[in-house]
Amino acid sequence: MQTPTVDQDNIVTIDGPTGSGKSTVGKLLAGRIGFTYLDTGAMYRVVALETMRRGINPDDSAALSSLCATITIAFKHNDGMRVYSGDCDVTDAIRTPEISMLASRVSAEKCVRSELVRMQRDCGRQGRIVVDGRDAGTVIFPYARFKFYLDAQAEVRSQRRYKELIEKKQKVAYSKVHEELVQRDRDDCSRALAPLKPAAAAIIIDTTAMTIEEVVQELLAIIDARALQCHK
Repeated sequence: MQTPTVDQDNIVTIDGPTGSGKSTVGKLLAGRIGFTYLDTGAMYRVVALETMRRGINPDDSAALSSLCATITIAFKHNDGMRVYSGDCDVTDAIRTPEISMLASRVSAEKCVRSELVRMQRDCGRQGRIVVDGRDAGTVIFPYARFKFYLDAQAEVRSQRRYKELIEKKQKVAYSKVHEELVQRDRDDCSRALAPLKPAAAAIIIDTTAMTIEEVVQELLAIIDARALQCHK
């Protein structure tokens, strides 16, 4: 349950599967409305990266719990938003296909999710935050005033992901990217703990045929309209 001290009126959640555009949209939206941006998926990726680096079995709950209790995850603005694990910049390291799949796996562990949700709620305690992820509106801030769920056809999302990886000069095959995206969708939607799904009262937006700017503008219009209704 949420604590009453959290400013839910100034929290925007954006959930959705890989390639739906939620991270890019979240960053731009936060900048436009002057809110802090929190990428919850990046936090799970950091845990996955440290799990791999330290040779931890992703099925070892005790080891994962110990890991989450000791790592420090930070976001810093330095030539764009950078993600840190301790003092190490892991922004690029956490965006590989291997880490994507491992992040989906460790995020299904209760000990990992409980600790990261606690961190995420602490980040949003004062409000004025845009949070994106897979359970931002269902679990982390279920009473947030503005809740969105972005989606798109799997083929389009795979193309977006493939283009992103190629631009980062990673050698990947489109068929492999698509296969892993479909598998991650399946894993995220079927897990027992905090499965990927639209939050109650979330506005669902299909971004298949939309540009990033079009999505941002639609979210801004909805937020502005609700803010006006609130002040009437």
